[in-house]
This record gives sequence, C-alpha cells and structure tokens, in this order.
Amino acid sequence: MSGVTAADGQLVGRPAVELAAAVRSGTVRAVDVVRAHLDQIASVEHRLGAYVTVMQREAMAAAEAVDAHPNRASLPLAGVPVAIKDVAAVAGQPTRHGSLATSPAPAEADEEVVARWRAAGAVIVGITRCCELSLWGTSDDPSGTAVSPWQPTRTAGGSSGGSGAAVAAGTVALSLATDGLGSARIPPGCCGLVGIKPGRGLALERMPDGRPFWFGMSRYGPIATCVADTALGLATMTGRPELADVTPPERPLTVAVSWAPPAPGILVSRPWIDAAAEAARLLRHAGHRIVHADPPYELATVVAALLRWTQTVSEDVRQLVVDPDALQERTRRHGALGDRLARRFPVSDAQAERWHTRVEPLLTDHDVLITPMFAKAPLRARAWHRDGWLANVVANLTTYPFAAAWNLADVPAATVPMGSHGGQPLAVQIIGRRGSEATVLSVAAELERLAPWPRHAPAWGVPAA
Repeated sequence: MSGVTAADGQLVGRPAVELAAAVRSGTVRAVDVVRAHLDQIASVEHRLGAYVTVMQREAMAAAEAVDAHPNRASLPLAGVPVAIKDVAAVAGQPTRHGSLATSPAPAEADEEVVARWRAAGAVIVGITRCCELSLWGTSDDPSGTAVSPWQPTRTAGGSSGGSGAAVAAGTVALSLATDGLGSARIPPGCCGLVGIKPGRGLALERMPDGRPFWFGMSRYGPIATCVADTALGLATMTGRPELADVTPPERPLTVAVSWAPPAPGILVSRPWIDAAAEAARLLRHAGHRIVHADPPYELATVVAALLRWTQTVSEDVRQLVVDPDALQERTRRHGALGDRLARRFPVSDAQAERWHTRVEPLLTDHDVLITPMFAKAPLRARAWHRDGWLANVVANLTTYPFAAAWNLADVPAATVPMGSHGGQPLAVQIIGRRGSEATVLSVAAELERLAPWPRHAPAWGVPAA
C-alpha cells in the first residue's frame, strides 16, 4: 500500500487493511510492524490499563513466521497486530476470564476464532483486560483499570474494555471481543471505535463442554478503528470472506430510527438522542428513507435478559471457576440472585423467541434500525470491582440499556462513532434482521463516508486520521 513504510511513526495507527497489504507485498516486514506496536504498548500501557499480558517474545517469533510464510501474499491479515480478550483461549497463555478464581494453567490450544485469525496471518501481541466473567460494563481488576483514551477519567467500557482501549490508543489495529449484553459494542462506544456483534449462525461463544455461553446470547466480535477493518476481522474469524467486501447500499434503504428507552425508568440524555437524530439526518440527505419507529419493547424482554445475566453465573462457575471463594463479592451476589430466580423463573428458549417474534416485523419492514448506543456518558474509570452489587447493577442498566435486547433477539448489531460531546465520543447502534451482517456493515460504512471520525484519540502518539 502506497505510503506505508518501515518507519515506526508510519506503522502505528495504520488500518489493518493497509498493514496487511504492505506485508503481503513485501513493502514492509511483519517484524517491523509488530515491533512498532510493541513499542507503542511499552509507551502507553502504564496509563491505559488495556493488557493483562503482553506477549513480546511470542509476537516477534510469530511475525518472523509470517515474513517467512510461503503463502504470505495470500494472507488476509498478514502481519496485523491483534489483541485477544481474556476469555478466548490462546495457546500457551492462561484464560482467566478476568478473575482470580479461575485456573492459571496455560491453554493447550487456540480458540477457533483465535486460530482463524492466526491462520489469516494476524500476530497476537497480548491478552486484554476484562471484568470478572464478563458480567459488567467496566473493565477493571485488582491489577488495573482499562480507560478510554479519549477521556482517561472514563471507563473503556466492558466487558471487552481492554480490547477497546488497546485499539483506540494504537497498540493494535484489531482486537477480539465477546458480546453477551453489548461487550463488542459498548467499548467501541466508549472509545470512538467500530464494533459488531454478529447474529445467529456466526461466531458463537462456547463453554469448555461445548454448550453456548450465556444461554446462546454471547458471540465473538471484532473491534477496530474503521468499518473496513471491522469487516475484515469479522470475515476472517467466521470463515465468511465475502463479509470483508463492504459495498455501498445498492438502493435507497428504509431506515428506522428510535431513541425510546428499552426499559421503564431509563432517561436518555440529549447528546445521545442527538447522535441518533444526526445519523438519521445524514442518511436522509444521502437519499435513504427515514422512519421514526420504536421497537415493541415490553417488560418481558427486560426480564428475559436479566434472567440470563444473573443465571449465567452458576453455569460459568461450574465450567470455569476453580476457587469460588476467590470470586468478587459483586459476582457472588449476582450469582446468588440468579440461583434464586432459577428456581421460579428458569431461562427458556421461548423467552428469546417471543421477543424475536415481536420485533421481527419491524426488522423485516426496515433494512436497519438505528438507536443511540448509550443513554448517558460512560461510567467513571475506577475500581468498580470493589463496589457493591447494587451500585454496579444500577450503573450498568442506566448507562447501557440499548444493547441487550439485540443479543436476546440474536440479530446482528454494530456501533459507529457519531460526533462527540464534551470531548467524549458519541455513538449509534445499527441493528439488522437475522443474516443481514453485510447490510449492517454497509450502513456503517455509509455513515463513515458521510461523517468521518478521527480513528485514534489525541495525546497517545498516534495520528488521529
């Protein structure tokens, strides 16, 4: 790719698609790309809090292998530095799920999505911080707190906050997240990035015994600075190469927009309403048909998501935890509530299908639905794991109410930046019907074209553009 050279300042902050093209062509070496990003980690991690492990030796060895690969010219992610959330197994590294209660033993093999990124030529530089058992919308533990590079006083989000912070500060071009209640969308919303949760049939997160995590609500998703990189990450992790080819909408689309809160008592602040309205205005100006249409939210939808959020803890403990006494107090209380609820209101597939049946007409009649990503500014960056259960629950439900319903419906949903307020990025969510990942990405790319965003936060030594 023209302009990409081995000078560190020109490698850090480059999109994954450009870095991979340069390594494939031999314009730069993978070892130079990876070394530059490891230097960036060393420079910023002390104030970023994104990583629990940096794999310096392993990363350089992997980069050398990419440079020597006989089919390097065909690797979609050739030499691209990536980070992996601490929930997906990386061979030779512990998979702690953000918890001191899990086993420190190294994984014997890569998770399938990790293996697919490696096979595509990606180089893993580190494991990123998340909250315990991926339960919360912040990413902190006794050893550190992941912050938003845009406003370090604010959280990078959760549960994949380390993955979001790592990309926004230019330490990697692409990162792996999981999304059970919004965790591939909330961190990008906090960090001015793009993320996508695929829908049914793609990138399902599974427990060690093969059962789906979070009763089937959780899926792997990529986080990146631009739509093209996010699409490339999704295509390579799912084995669907056609998803990397993001094309503009072939016709005027019918776009629903709504800022109605999904649950009673939730107040949506004006900046976030304005973000959704601005996305609608831009798309209308580009020739698309905009319709204000609120999803048929009901209390049963909220209850079904809450039942899964609480009752997943016991499932996770049985599969992952080796020392229950080492769990954080908020996690123990969350699990105890889930156990009590399970005796009277067990999780069932019918709960999710009821919601999907209710919302399917809206998603069928419109190409996509756009909502705000958050109801208010992201939470403060602090040691939330030390706070009580109720404080964590209330903070999460009132700040991030827009994501969970679409996990329950099992449909694709993405987030893209849409302006800023007080120095903090704003973001909107783009939701499609089942199987419409390509359309969701196409609309994301349309908004990126209409209102380009700075890809990196200032003051981290990375070009913003």
